[in-house]
Amino acid sequence: MTNHESNVVGPDVMLIALAASISNTPLIPNAAVLGELLLHHHHHHHDTSKINNLIDSMRASSPTRTRSSSLANNNNNNASDNQDTINSWMLYHPSALNMFDQIVYNMKGKKIVTFLDYDGTLSPIVADPDKAFMTKKMRGTLKDIARHFPTAIVTGRCRDKVYSFVKLAELYYAGSHGMDIKGPTKSRNPNKGNDKALLCQPASKFLPMIEEVYKILLEKTKCVPGAKVENNKFCLSVHFRCVDEKCWAALAEQVRLVLNEYPKLKLTQGRKVLEIRPTIKWDKGKALQFLLESLGYENSNDVFPIYIGDDRTDEDAFKVLRNRGQGIGILVSRVPKDTEASYTLKDPVEVEQFLRRLVEWKRSSNQ
Repeated sequence: MTNHESNVVGPDVMLIALAASISNTPLIPNAAVLGELLLHHHHHHHDTSKINNLIDSMRASSPTRTRSSSLANNNNNNASDNQDTINSWMLYHPSALNMFDQIVYNMKGKKIVTFLDYDGTLSPIVADPDKAFMTKKMRGTLKDIARHFPTAIVTGRCRDKVYSFVKLAELYYAGSHGMDIKGPTKSRNPNKGNDKALLCQPASKFLPMIEEVYKILLEKTKCVPGAKVENNKFCLSVHFRCVDEKCWAALAEQVRLVLNEYPKLKLTQGRKVLEIRPTIKWDKGKALQFLLESLGYENSNDVFPIYIGDDRTDEDAFKVLRNRGQGIGILVSRVPKDTEASYTLKDPVEVEQFLRRLVEWKRSSNQ
């Protein structure tokens, strides 16, 4: 989880991604299981029962959420060990709410820019991706944040789709994992007029291919109950949150067969979703860098970016901030995970609380 390329999952090991995502674990399968899966694919033995047995085996041998400990979530009788692991993890990734005073101390005198994932960060994760609505409270807080700081939504969703959820024209929107970026259509500060028009679409040439694969996947996945293919314009999402475990193999096989014909597309994994993207070197970290540059902060020592996200794809942005030595990354998670983020928040409720405190601090500081 250190960069975008490490998140790439080849078609041959897509079943590993499916199995790992069920327990939200890193893609580190047992070596013997991996060898068996690859041998299985090499000889083209596509027996469904064998694939399901491999998935069961991978679940049984899956590592815990953090590579640093083999105790977390080991079994129900190991509650104390589990809590010890969580406590240890929190020492390295403390709550952003608990550490708020220290965070704002480090922000003083700097230009704050906020970057926010959408699903699982601003809205709860839901079974139907078309119903991932923010609360009115979150929208109000987000509107207040945007009044004080340049604010961007960075998501795997189609830019138009996430805008239909957020409905705030003063924000920057980076959809399709940052491959479709557009600046505000409404000024954050009425006294300064409109912000400069901004549009970045580095994967434009892939649009016809993405549309073609979308139509094929719609047809091919009809046989898998609960599967949902979402067109995010510059990438595709195959959701299997509502797919019965018995059908994972069938879904994996369908997606793999389609992608075999499109070597310019790659497969990455999110939370209960398989993401199909162009092979260009562009991700949420690149989007963050582009937006900072567009705001005039490329080589600035006075900028303090805050990036909040919950997914594997957000790690690209967390790493950029760590490498820059500027700002902070905040992972939204209730459980220990390997991450480049410095701080954590448990859920969208805590995200709203953190953003609200940021607004109140800004108002009181009169900076």
